[in-house]
Amino acid sequence: MDTTASGRSGPDHYEIRLRGRLDRRWEPWFDGMTLTAGADGTTVLSGSVVDQAALHGLLARLRDLGLPLLSVRQVEPEEPR
Repeated sequence: MDTTASGRSGPDHYEIRLRGRLDRRWEPWFDGMTLTAGADGTTVLSGSVVDQAALHGLLARLRDLGLPLLSVRQVEPEEPR
């Protein structure tokens, strides 16, 4: 059984906030993460990340787009509806 840094089994969930707008057409480039535009001119990328290597790869892709990184936050997964 795989255990993440949070002590839970399975992937960790993150919210990554960027300054600027990133259109939802970019979602396939981010391996299942969801892009949400904020009213304040930011974009939030949210979803599961399998491990730290995948998180660093995701951050490298964001760096390559040139949008300023505002925050990276590990969050609890959403409850199924």
